[in-house]
Amino acid sequence: MFAGAQDITQARFDRARISAVIADRQPDDPLAILRPHVLQRTAHSFLRGFPGQVSYAVKANPATDILRTLVGAGVTTFDVASVAEMHAARQALPNARLHYHNPVRSASEITQAKALGIASWSVDRMSELDKLGQLTPNTQVAVRLSLKRGGGAYDFGSKFGASPEVATDLLRAVVARGMIPALTFHPGTQCTDPTSWADYIAACAEVAQRAGVRLAALNVGGGFPAFPRGGRTLRQHLFETIASATKAHFPDQPPQLWCEPGRAMVADAMWLLLRVKARGDGVLTLNDGLYGALGEWRDMPVPARQTALNQQGHPVTGTPQPFTIFGPTCDSLDRVPDPWMLPAGIADGDYILISGAGAYSLALVTPFNGYGTREVLNLDSMAEPAGQCRPAG
Repeated sequence: MFAGAQDITQARFDRARISAVIADRQPDDPLAILRPHVLQRTAHSFLRGFPGQVSYAVKANPATDILRTLVGAGVTTFDVASVAEMHAARQALPNARLHYHNPVRSASEITQAKALGIASWSVDRMSELDKLGQLTPNTQVAVRLSLKRGGGAYDFGSKFGASPEVATDLLRAVVARGMIPALTFHPGTQCTDPTSWADYIAACAEVAQRAGVRLAALNVGGGFPAFPRGGRTLRQHLFETIASATKAHFPDQPPQLWCEPGRAMVADAMWLLLRVKARGDGVLTLNDGLYGALGEWRDMPVPARQTALNQQGHPVTGTPQPFTIFGPTCDSLDRVPDPWMLPAGIADGDYILISGAGAYSLALVTPFNGYGTREVLNLDSMAEPAGQCRPAG
């Protein structure tokens, strides 16, 4: 069975198990539905397909089950943005390699990070390099580069990253202080343009040449899209573009390549099951919203899909129509900006299954108005529904 057909078969099997949960339990609180088998398969696709080493960006989903599943799949390096994420990674794998690539830190955070044994740091300004002080031998410092170009759903360069001129000076300073030199960049989240990576790699080579520095490592960031048109074929094309660009621009001694997927790694590893609390005229109020697992919907289009299910777990019927979506809190701003197209027959007490919701969902949940608690349901630990056979592979 080829990959695309396997994905479809697995999704149907998982939906059948979710329908059984609805019929049996009638869950009234939001459910986060973990799909470890999908996460393992995605991790393998990065570990086997990317032309270098892979780290996981913990910020996308720091759930314990997510981290443990990744470790079981062979991931041993984690990109951490805070001390709390360092501890989470260490709990999942005590000897994990940690990359602290949030380039802005307090003095106390640096002290705690040093005690936890960071293997790679990033900087985008001289003052942050000065803050690091004396590092242990063989510690890598990656200068974060930012270019004025689009390509992602939103631009990470507006907050982080040095211009090529500043990056050149920083790279020289890293070497002068006896640290292992590297460069890193991020093309922007949900980036589907291969030339973004190619352009950044070319710029990194130029910065290194101007600085007179031989790079030990080049981190090509995250930004890999979840659910792009072209699916796994596009991801493989991105990997091939990264490999060929690195070979072209670093022909003699290419640096060790790293990537740090977050969204692309975990998006399809978790689904959300939400319940309709009330229906109005073209309006649905759900038991979760922008203060919960839908927080990212406020800022950008999320690559997720909604399926309406009735209280027996069967698809809701009716012609699709736009519905304004409100969350459960008393804040009128708790509203998804764009309407969702859902069947006209959806009613109070029905459910909405949101697939592709593993990234930046649980990580953004708040306790506002007393909401925020939810159960995480592991599909792999459930019994198979009657009449369903687990897909092979």
